[in-house]
Amino acid sequence: MALRMAQDGRSPVYNERNAISLFLDKGLLEHYAGNYRSSSQDLQEAERLIEEAFTRSITAEVASYIINDNTKEYPGEDYEDIYINVFNALNYYHNDNLEGAMVEIRKITMPNGKLDMLSRKYENSNRTAGDFVISQVRNMGFEFHPDLPKGEAVNFSNSALARYLGSLFYLGQGMDDSANIEFEQLKAAFAGNPKIYNYPIPLAAYEAQNVPDGKARLDIISFVGLSPVKEEKLFPGVFPFFNNHILKLVHFKLPVFVERRTMHPIDRIEVTINNNEKFDLELLENMGDVMKETYNARFSSTFVKTYIRTLLKYAIADVAATQAGKESSSSFAAYASAVTAKIAADASEGADTRMARYFPDKAYVGGINLDPGTYSVTITYYSGNPVIARDEPRDVNIRVNELNLIETFCLR
Repeated sequence: MALRMAQDGRSPVYNERNAISLFLDKGLLEHYAGNYRSSSQDLQEAERLIEEAFTRSITAEVASYIINDNTKEYPGEDYEDIYINVFNALNYYHNDNLEGAMVEIRKITMPNGKLDMLSRKYENSNRTAGDFVISQVRNMGFEFHPDLPKGEAVNFSNSALARYLGSLFYLGQGMDDSANIEFEQLKAAFAGNPKIYNYPIPLAAYEAQNVPDGKARLDIISFVGLSPVKEEKLFPGVFPFFNNHILKLVHFKLPVFVERRTMHPIDRIEVTINNNEKFDLELLENMGDVMKETYNARFSSTFVKTYIRTLLKYAIADVAATQAGKESSSSFAAYASAVTAKIAADASEGADTRMARYFPDKAYVGGINLDPGTYSVTITYYSGNPVIARDEPRDVNIRVNELNLIETFCLR
């Protein structure tokens, strides 16, 4: 694998402080390659490291007010911790271990599971976090450039994707009541997160709950595109209280999510059964939107740490430059000192853009009720009218009262 070779070289792609991203990326690539056991091992290691990072987060958080975030261990994002279990559940399903798949989903959906903890976390700390942080810094006498972004209230505490898979897994084991509970939670996800789920609930979710007697259900989940990535962006700010003019203007280096550019984004996925019956998959979860929304939960913290670090560095530079001017009775000496210190301070800053880079952008689902038997299934990906990709036809044996789930992906 190219990733393994790059990591084993003289200049590893992932340093020791970014092990979580390494195991996430390895696990996802192994999953796409069909190496499900290896994928599980890597994803489980990433999950373990996220748990360990959480227990060490308080000390690391204090340190990051003094030195750059990149100097501490990457702790993972909330959405990464959730989607780990989604893809590991699929790993177990593909290895004919439905019970193992359900264990992974329960880590997300059970009371006091990851979604429950996420809900409490956002409710307790993020409704007005951005405005609160900025107002407190303003109260200290500091000013902000109007273009500087603010943290926003986060409105994501439930995953339709996790609920959908949970419902299917319960149905696959004949646990209809539990499946209905997950389906109700899926509807609650759509109702409670309108900023993310601004489209209808897929009909496939309803149809999966109501399979006619004697019929077998074929369910399909398809992942397309690659998720947004973090990039460093410069935001201008103002420190009006320093003596040296050059230190009054500052550019904060902050990580922002940007879409990956693609010439032909996939907007329709068509399933063909036996070369005649056709239906389209429907959007279940815009994973990229989930990632951007959950990132808002800690943007305020990221901003205020960057602000304070930069302020301290500039304050030291201002004192030193002012002193240099006094000692030499030269305004040029003060200016030269301020310029040198500003360059050094700016060079020591950098946005933390670490993340897993191989999560898909969107999850589509669909399905059909069929007579039991073997069918040829072909999946075609479109961008408008042009065909972007087509999976090779696969023969699928559809059985009654079992979970018949196909996973496909087109990461373009």
